[in-house]
Amino acid sequence: MDLDWDDLRVFLAVARAESLSRAGNILKRDAATVGRRIARLEASIGAPLFTKSPQGYALTDAGGRLLAHAERAEQAVLQGADELAGQAGQLSGQVRIGAPDGCANFLLPQVCTAIVAEHPELELQVVALPRVINLSKREADLAIAVSPPETGRLTVQKITDYRLHVAGARAYLEKAGEIKDVGDLKGKPIVGYIPDMIFDKELDYQAEVGAKGVTLASNSVSVQLGFLRQGGGLGITHDFALPFAPELQKVLEDQISLTRSFYLIRHAGDAQVERLSRVAEALARGLRAEVARLEAMT
Repeated sequence: MDLDWDDLRVFLAVARAESLSRAGNILKRDAATVGRRIARLEASIGAPLFTKSPQGYALTDAGGRLLAHAERAEQAVLQGADELAGQAGQLSGQVRIGAPDGCANFLLPQVCTAIVAEHPELELQVVALPRVINLSKREADLAIAVSPPETGRLTVQKITDYRLHVAGARAYLEKAGEIKDVGDLKGKPIVGYIPDMIFDKELDYQAEVGAKGVTLASNSVSVQLGFLRQGGGLGITHDFALPFAPELQKVLEDQISLTRSFYLIRHAGDAQVERLSRVAEALARGLRAEVARLEAMT
């Protein structure tokens, strides 16, 4: 039985999106066309590939077996396209990068702009989400995370450490009184994450420093920084974000200092795709340099 690559591409889109309409958006085709292509593929194979439920389209056993073959075919196509494009020189094409919003807002604009300036034919897309990016569903080609994944066919590379400290607006600190030790945080309004929306244990800063309760909370680092800039209280803040908020000042720097890390995560099969490897290298190199530059300013 011969399988058409375009049929496999449609199959992969539905498997990852779990919806005909969402797959159609990815493929720039209407949902009815996507449905007909899946029905044709199922007829060719002689087995159902998906079961439909209120939650969407889920792979059957046959669909799961086909998925592995389709992903290998996808890797071969990507690798072949890279070789034909002569990737020894300029990079081109689209690469989607998933990242937590702190990294996406304060680091990736500078890093990605520099990469595209060197490779004008390259299109970089940044997906900033306050949750773990799902690479298996191809939400992104590369992902940056604050802790390495424990499962999945993925490769993980540590990029760099970064530091966080307690900070507050200077205007707030003038009214708050002396803050000389951790005990002085008691009774002060705390800015931080919404507790039940912390998607990675590495982001549970309050538990680590012993702060009780959050007065102003958000699942977005940028919103938290906005609360602090408005004098909303004290909060754990990325050192690399402080140059963007000159109103803020670190306190208890010698008593509370957290270190976290960024990791670059890729599909294991993408190691053979030179274009993605080169983008990954440039991204890691740029992030290391940008974290060092911004932290030196604080």
